[in-house]
Amino acid sequence: MKSKITTSAWSWIPTLYFAQGLPYVIVMTLAVIMFKRLGINNTDIALYTSWLYLPWVIKPLWSPLVDIVKTKRWWVISMQLVIGGGLAGIAFTLPGPHAFRYSLAFMWLLAFSSATHDIAADGFYMLGLDTKKQAFFVGIRNTAYRLAMLTGQGLIVMLAGWLEKTYSSTLPEEIAVPRAWSVTFYLLTAIFVLLFLYHQFILPKPENDTPVRNGNPLNAFFQTFITFFQKKGIIAALAFILLFRFAESQLVKIASPFLLDNPEVGGLGLSTMQVGTIYGVVGLIALTIGGILGGIFMARKGLKHWIWWMTAAMNLPNLVYVYLAFAHPSNIWLISSAVAIEQFGYGFGFTALTYFMMLFSKGPQQTAHYAICTGFMALGMMLPGMISGYIQELIGYQYFFLWIMLCTIPSFIAVKYIKLT
Repeated sequence: MKSKITTSAWSWIPTLYFAQGLPYVIVMTLAVIMFKRLGINNTDIALYTSWLYLPWVIKPLWSPLVDIVKTKRWWVISMQLVIGGGLAGIAFTLPGPHAFRYSLAFMWLLAFSSATHDIAADGFYMLGLDTKKQAFFVGIRNTAYRLAMLTGQGLIVMLAGWLEKTYSSTLPEEIAVPRAWSVTFYLLTAIFVLLFLYHQFILPKPENDTPVRNGNPLNAFFQTFITFFQKKGIIAALAFILLFRFAESQLVKIASPFLLDNPEVGGLGLSTMQVGTIYGVVGLIALTIGGILGGIFMARKGLKHWIWWMTAAMNLPNLVYVYLAFAHPSNIWLISSAVAIEQFGYGFGFTALTYFMMLFSKGPQQTAHYAICTGFMALGMMLPGMISGYIQELIGYQYFFLWIMLCTIPSFIAVKYIKLT
């Protein structure tokens, strides 16, 4: 049965991880752009959207239930349906009063169902592929995940920008902008309904995808955490997981507002459509190349050989934002090239963290242990991200991006202490 799953992996891995990435980018990145266009300030945007990381932080608390109740396949399909409902709720509330409050409530639903989907999808991936295939497809799945992110902050933003412009020709901006984003979220709802239907028929049914029935469920729950924290090298591993994205956790909350803000306050003054074009076209190509190369290179020589190169690729390209903040170029191709460098580095470098967590999670409870790893990774994104907007408004865009470069140092220190074979 496993050989059949491996042979057909190309038919479900890209779409599964696209479905995993899309709600995440909606909650974490698309929401940032949308709230910026709705007139919310950077401090509130960074604070409230960072709080939405919480479901990913605490998802290990219910990850054993995904092992115990139903199959991974059932959880994947069910959560995709719930995500579609959450997207419809956001679309419905945006044009009405208190849009910020109610859309945040539906985004919490989106976040919890997406975090649960992550647990099941990652477990399904590890059940369906052997170790070598997992190494090969990690670049593909990361690329599909990142394609979803760039779709959300690229193509979808382009659509929202076009709708904003279209509606603004006949309506006041305070009505046109919410209506444009409402239509955009109805489209996202339709996309997720299609993904739900596709996976209902295409996802394989591995023989080993069965609920875990080992003794008392409560004992199994606590045993999951005990065995995780008993793993060799746990302190160094957690430090690496928490710190690898320390700089990115802050950059991701401010990059889009920086591109959208007026030059008078240090931004580049781009339109919503221009920001979507940069991320959705140029960034998409660069990310695809970086993610695929990362998986291929690592499958050939292993993580130990590439870990330092990938850490550098993850962090050093952030220098492009220092340049953009000080030079304030107006040439759209120059700005796009700078973003492309950063996206390529992210695609190549993030592969290291993903595969490290997979290797560290190996064992009888790998699904739950991987969920714990991703929970700590989310915590490493949530806490720095919460204060990033405050830091930026306190010191300005130029010094903020210099601060980001200082924040790359901890990841290089952490990688020195992890044990790789």
